[in-house]
Amino acid sequence: MTDDSSLGLDGTDLTVEGVVAVAREDRPVEVTEAARQAVRTGRERVESVLDAGDAVYGLNTGFGDLVDTRIPSDEVDDLQTNLLRSHAAGSGRDLSREEVRALLVVRLNTLLRGYSGVREVVIDHLLTLLNRGVHPVVRSRGSLGASGDLAPLAHLSLVLLGEGAADVDSDGDGDSGTERVSGAEALRRADLDPLTLRAKEGLALINGTQLTTGLAALALFDAERLVRAADAASALTTEVTMGSTAACDPAIHGLRPHRGQAASARNVKRLTRESEIVESHRNCDRVQDAYSIRCLPQVHGAVRDAVSHLREAVEAELNAVTDNPIVFPRDALDARASGTDTAAVVSGGNFHGAPLAHRLDYVTAALTDLASIAERRIDRTLNPSIQESHLPPFLTADSGVRSGYMIPQYTAAALVNECRAEGRPATDSTPVSGGQEDHVSMSATSALTTRRTLDRARRVVAIELLCAAQAAEFVDDLRHGVGTGAVYDIVRAVVEPLDEDRPSDGDVDALAALVGDGRLDAALFDAVEELE
Repeated sequence: MTDDSSLGLDGTDLTVEGVVAVAREDRPVEVTEAARQAVRTGRERVESVLDAGDAVYGLNTGFGDLVDTRIPSDEVDDLQTNLLRSHAAGSGRDLSREEVRALLVVRLNTLLRGYSGVREVVIDHLLTLLNRGVHPVVRSRGSLGASGDLAPLAHLSLVLLGEGAADVDSDGDGDSGTERVSGAEALRRADLDPLTLRAKEGLALINGTQLTTGLAALALFDAERLVRAADAASALTTEVTMGSTAACDPAIHGLRPHRGQAASARNVKRLTRESEIVESHRNCDRVQDAYSIRCLPQVHGAVRDAVSHLREAVEAELNAVTDNPIVFPRDALDARASGTDTAAVVSGGNFHGAPLAHRLDYVTAALTDLASIAERRIDRTLNPSIQESHLPPFLTADSGVRSGYMIPQYTAAALVNECRAEGRPATDSTPVSGGQEDHVSMSATSALTTRRTLDRARRVVAIELLCAAQAAEFVDDLRHGVGTGAVYDIVRAVVEPLDEDRPSDGDVDALAALVGDGRLDAALFDAVEELE
């Protein structure tokens, strides 16, 4: 039973939205009693294997290339502690607060299935870290995505031993800041004793795709929000450049039934519903709009479909067992598996991040295309060679003396270039661990790349919002659509019209925040409930 305000975890039904609620909104977490019983049962299986005395990987052997090294029984606990210390070899920036919280909740949830064999006290320590605002300092680089996200998870897990370092919330939710303290001090403030790890627990803590999955969940949530923002920005651009929404007619998209394409087309139609601007030129002489307007359902829709493909993988991975080895009930596997009459231990490859890595790279490419088409629409509002006659060059009334929004388009172009320059990590692999781990996924690198690309694409869409709203200032006495009017209003709530030249970097930042924190999303759904 969980408190109404708490997120109940049982290892089977954690959602992307649940990860976001814990990571960004500090929603408290509880563990169900059924999950606790699964953890206790899993630990009993591990103990039965240890009592039998047979050599079993992960319990009483070395790791990686040292898999054939048998560890004496009196050194098994030391093995687990040494594993965390030796694997805490990450580099790069520290993960942000929300990234660490996402990592923590996914790591906790996957252990609750009971197949990893940790004790209940490990679960309670992880739970307390989340609920008391104790966030281990985790270096962002070092994972190869096989065997899972080893180095980052080792940094996270060191704090359970009273080692490493942690950022502790001053007020429990981070609003009043954080303080970086030693792992030992962090545990003391959370009223926890340092753990002494037992057999299998060190390996269970660091072996898995939880960094990749946590980052992917955050990126997925933000990408879905960004595609809606791009639909909204493009609808306003279509309107104020006197573009046609005829290319969004459902009859067209019914002949090419891609779900994402149809959804973006419906969004543009809904957002521009009741638009006097669109109606004002219904019978004009223009035959076709440029591709960045006419083909936006196809491009935005392809991005939607890529993001949807990622969601399938993330939803599966959030509740997957990605540990190695996995501890099963005896009757779940055939007799060849190591173990006892009650437990079977088998090595597999669920820690390999390929199912996430390839889809993350796919989404990175799709977001790059989203930024690219938005930049082309920005140019169509600004460029005196191609913009509509009612718009002044660079959207300033006194062009020449003033440059207007000329340079924000430069920034958009630079951001698109950076998106295009990102590699495709999932296509790379470097053998490690003496050749034992001879093919790796680079999934964490893919997730970090997607997050960077998402931030850039968000800023390009913010610049389109900036320019589309400014173009609206030159459309006289005609009403926007029910959705595009809401877009214009919320943009103007944070950015004033450009009456004379001023630095625009702060305006772009404000609009990127508007997209990223959900305020634009909320305004869109208030105006158009059926938005997708």
